[in-house]
Amino acid sequence: MSVTYIDAIHQAMAELLAEDPTVFLYGEDIAGTFGGAFKATKGLAAQFPGRVLNAPIAEDAIMGTAIGAALAGMKPIVEMQFADFGTLAQNQLANNAAAHYYRTGVPVNVTLRMPCGGTPGGGPYHSQSVEALFAHYPGVHVLTPATVADAYYMLKQAVQIPDPVVFMEHKFLYRWLKADTWVEQDPLPIGKARIARPGEHASVVAFSAMVPEVLKAADELAATSGYNIEVVDLRSVKPLDTNTILASVARTGRLLVVSEDFPWGGVAAEVIARVASEGLHLLDAPPLRLTSKDTPIPYHPDLWRAHRPSAATITQAVRYLCSL
Repeated sequence: MSVTYIDAIHQAMAELLAEDPTVFLYGEDIAGTFGGAFKATKGLAAQFPGRVLNAPIAEDAIMGTAIGAALAGMKPIVEMQFADFGTLAQNQLANNAAAHYYRTGVPVNVTLRMPCGGTPGGGPYHSQSVEALFAHYPGVHVLTPATVADAYYMLKQAVQIPDPVVFMEHKFLYRWLKADTWVEQDPLPIGKARIARPGEHASVVAFSAMVPEVLKAADELAATSGYNIEVVDLRSVKPLDTNTILASVARTGRLLVVSEDFPWGGVAAEVIARVASEGLHLLDAPPLRLTSKDTPIPYHPDLWRAHRPSAATITQAVRYLCSL
């Protein structure tokens, strides 16, 4: 029986609630029969009475009360309806949760689940990839699972991290991404990237929903151009596994970073900056990045698809990179 990405997240939360009495779920419309905007918590309120709580529609207040619960010894798992709305909680996250341990020595164990990224028809207010905003702040972990197994294991690992964690769940992957075998004997630790596909002609670094797109592009390139690209799944953007990226570039000599975020100040820029400063001698060509366009995200499905990187544009970028 196949398991979807959102099934894995649901299962992880159910197990966390069963295993640890200090864990509770908190968010907008997640309790009762509704189960949240994407049904990730459906059925959990009945299974765990009093531990799946509806929150006011005020993201700053949600984050503030979750911080208070964490300081009282609880482990809240907070759901924002959309990652775009999480920007309203940025004050609490950056100025309170992220800095509290530095100021007091007391950790703030909050896991903030963020349905992120674009879907057809989502438009500019429900489609953004905001991981770089939260990764900017010291003390915050930002996790970006791209597989069913990582959606499960990384969420369970996140709750054990004493610092605030932003858990970016891509909405497009929720029911599209499935796996028949997703249980791992030895899951990777937080902060370790994964070589999703070995290769020799170029290193393509990606995360979240861009990983499946890059893998599709890799199949196309191998079949039509003879290029065998190495695909690096970051898994988390903070911490960032620079060593695995550099080791990959040392094998291939070329680097392309693919991100669904806007180009300015994004994760792609940070990866390239690190490779340029620590591994410039490894490169046989200038590093490239492929991101969404620097415009608000359009509503129309065709325009949305043209706005973000796709297997076709990734294939084109790799061909250009390998020609240099």
